[in-house]
Amino acid sequence: MTYPLSAIPAAGQAHNTPVIHAAFDERLAFARRHSRYMDQLLLAKPDIIDWLSHYEKKPLTQDHMASFLAAATNTVNDTGNDEQLRQALRQLRQRVMAHLVFRDIADGASLAEIVETMTTLADVTTLFALNHLHADLAVRYGSPVGSQGQAQHLAIIGMGKLGGRELNVSSDVDYIFVYPEEGETQGRADGGGKIDNYDFFTRLGKRLIASLNDLTADGQVFRVDMRLRPNGDSGPLVCSSDMLENYFITQGREWERYAWIKARVMNETDAACEPAMTTSVARPFVYRKYLDFGAINAMRALHAQIRQEVTRKDRIEHIKLGPGGIREIEFIAQVFQLIRGGRDSTLQIRPTLLVLDRLRHSGQLAPSDVTALTDAYVFLRRLEHRLQYLDDAQTHMLPDAASDRALLAESMGFPSWEVLYRTLNEHRDIVSKHFQAVFADPNDRDGSQPIQAIWLGTAGNDAATALLTSLGYLAPGEILERIQRLTHAGRYQQLPASNRERLDAAACSLMALAVKTSAPDAALLRGLDFLESISGRGAYLALLQQYPQAFGRVADLVGASSWGAQFLTRHPLLLDELLDQRLLDTATDFDIYREDLDRALSEADGDTEVEMNILREMHHAQLFRLLIQDLAGLHSLERISDFLSELADIIVDRTIKLVWRKLNKRHTETPHFAVIGYGKLGGKELGYGSDLDVVYLYDDADPDAAQTYMRLGQRLNTWLSSQTSSGIVYEIDTRLRPNGESGMLAISLDGFRDYEEKSAWVWEHQALTRARFVAGDKTLGERFEQMRRDILCKPRDNEGLRQEVIAMRQKMFDAHGAAEAGVFDLKQDPGGIIDVEFIVQFLILAHAHRYPDLTDNLGNIALLRRSAEHGLIDPALSDAAQAAYREYRRLQHANRLNDEPKARLLITADLQSHIDAVLLLKQRVFG
Repeated sequence: MTYPLSAIPAAGQAHNTPVIHAAFDERLAFARRHSRYMDQLLLAKPDIIDWLSHYEKKPLTQDHMASFLAAATNTVNDTGNDEQLRQALRQLRQRVMAHLVFRDIADGASLAEIVETMTTLADVTTLFALNHLHADLAVRYGSPVGSQGQAQHLAIIGMGKLGGRELNVSSDVDYIFVYPEEGETQGRADGGGKIDNYDFFTRLGKRLIASLNDLTADGQVFRVDMRLRPNGDSGPLVCSSDMLENYFITQGREWERYAWIKARVMNETDAACEPAMTTSVARPFVYRKYLDFGAINAMRALHAQIRQEVTRKDRIEHIKLGPGGIREIEFIAQVFQLIRGGRDSTLQIRPTLLVLDRLRHSGQLAPSDVTALTDAYVFLRRLEHRLQYLDDAQTHMLPDAASDRALLAESMGFPSWEVLYRTLNEHRDIVSKHFQAVFADPNDRDGSQPIQAIWLGTAGNDAATALLTSLGYLAPGEILERIQRLTHAGRYQQLPASNRERLDAAACSLMALAVKTSAPDAALLRGLDFLESISGRGAYLALLQQYPQAFGRVADLVGASSWGAQFLTRHPLLLDELLDQRLLDTATDFDIYREDLDRALSEADGDTEVEMNILREMHHAQLFRLLIQDLAGLHSLERISDFLSELADIIVDRTIKLVWRKLNKRHTETPHFAVIGYGKLGGKELGYGSDLDVVYLYDDADPDAAQTYMRLGQRLNTWLSSQTSSGIVYEIDTRLRPNGESGMLAISLDGFRDYEEKSAWVWEHQALTRARFVAGDKTLGERFEQMRRDILCKPRDNEGLRQEVIAMRQKMFDAHGAAEAGVFDLKQDPGGIIDVEFIVQFLILAHAHRYPDLTDNLGNIALLRRSAEHGLIDPALSDAAQAAYREYRRLQHANRLNDEPKARLLITADLQSHIDAVLLLKQRVFG
């Protein structure tokens, strides 16, 4: 795949040369002065000047190059020697190089044009030679075929900058040769000449390398490097797809994952070389399904090895491998690809600048950082090319000669070498800073020996207790017991050495971080539970090592919420969310969330297991973001409940669409089906981990509609509540449907209306006051809402209604029992949450026929206010009850975050005042 030049940012081209608008001869002279290679080439072959004048105003394309080769080789004998082929390839390279020097130095061509032209030259010359040589060998031995008799071709995999379409102007080319499968050639027409496919492709590979790499009177096309193939120089020159896959599984090394990021099948349009198979074999090796934070350590080690080699050779001024050089920018981009590419397919791309741009869009890198890295990359690559134009040498070392330095400065548009060098160092300093931020080992620190002694058990109990106390822990004995239980357990003892080292480092960091939280003991104890649960997952431990800021957020979370700690323990994949720089800056944009969810589901289209896991993972991730923002105090409780309710609406709606498409018998593309939310979902008061109380309605005249929508409801329940490798989404409760558990799972709208008007109990009308359309057919949802209003607005016998509501309230209280003396159950006890809800429900049912706006689904607080505005209750009592309900919900929310669902609290003076306010309003309403 090629990338349009406009797709690569053109930042960094701040210095234009002074001859861009001059005549051809002046521009040519300027270019020759800055390239000894070009000057010598044109002296030897002046005919190239005419060729240049013809193409001076435009980039060279694949068609331009292919046309030249076709004309230069039109007399090549298919079974003859390769000399004319080699000469044509080299003559094309000479012209392209001269054109690039001219376009770049004299005309200020973009970096995108230069690297794309060089990559196109490599593709055209490689594939032209490949096709010619394959045809020549096929005449001698017959065409290679597979097990089913299908023709086979050699796949040429371009690696490195060739694969990324970023080739520099004097670059080597890195190849890997892969053929589809074992077999043999068809042989010649006379029946002879058969050889193994492996032998055929080995001969082809050797001749291809020679056609490009051999030095002739015309030079060479490219230096060919085959060391990236499986087993390097000691491995076979070509390998089959099966051999490549087996190599990845059994022997593939970490640095090879990095190398294969940019791998590209150059002849990808040739189906006979099975490029898709080659790509699919490599993808799971490069991109892991999980978030692979262990890649940072491997990349850091690889870079340290490269940097050490450069330093040893006294090549600090190496602009590719030296400090702040091109390789460091590539490493920054590629480590994000290795970590996240398996889960974010948009990062499975090759060009460095496009990767950086994707990281900016996803928030993984700040826009200002991406701009700085992009500017530095373009500057360094342009300087790299000017170094190589001098003598057509694959060099990245800054020159020592003053004359060459002056030429470089002038060709880059700088007034002097000193100004150029200062600008270069500014860019390198910026790159080094960003590289250090990504790759620095956060565990290189002093002062942690005492904490390590506690963790490793080398400090005595008295000393450890004293240190924990001095750090700020209140229960050092409990903490020491927990540490010893973990470190003496068989699970810890049997960990691989690398995991144990990471766990030790993470535990010591946790001890230092937990004391900074609002609940140090809880943060440390729950955090140790979490670390123990992920001790077998080196990638997660590596993340905590690499990102102390994220680890700090983990400590804050587990200290503030036991529910959050358990949720994170069940879904450690959510650690990734803590790395998003925007986590505490912006509220969720649910329109974007819908788009992201739809895009992820479309990529998994048809794969039920993957679709179910995507729903779970994206639901969990959003829930976790809201939890972090909630604990940071960024949103009111009402807003958090609105967010959680909208999240549920989205997930349920998308699940309906997925499930409907998978039903075998469906008579319409769009189901006439609606999910009605009751309870906390209906009232938009959803909390973390809440069940969904729902009723399924349909309105469809099809004779099989009842059966069809019952199956849809059953499948919907299964999709949302089944346990998969990624957990569940929601527990579903459908007992509020007409006739409860004995009723139909899905009921027609007419049947629902008939039941509500003729058979429903008062408590079912109370429940209807909080019902709302959640997902599905919007037209059906609107009809339900109108029907709901009609039912709620019917005149009622208020005295009879009052007695029914009082009786139901007493029945509920009796079922739960009173809390012990001095303790208050926020939900169940008189003066609590249920009393407020029953007051509001009674006011709606008793007075909606006069005040229809009471049926609006606004929540209890707003409806209390509206009831006062209508004169149904005293405004002062309304305000006091609103304050009480708001405080009850806050306390209930806090208790549930710490696994105390009953929410029973000691009665304080403030709490008693709220209880009294609700009881007074209850007495005024019910008598």
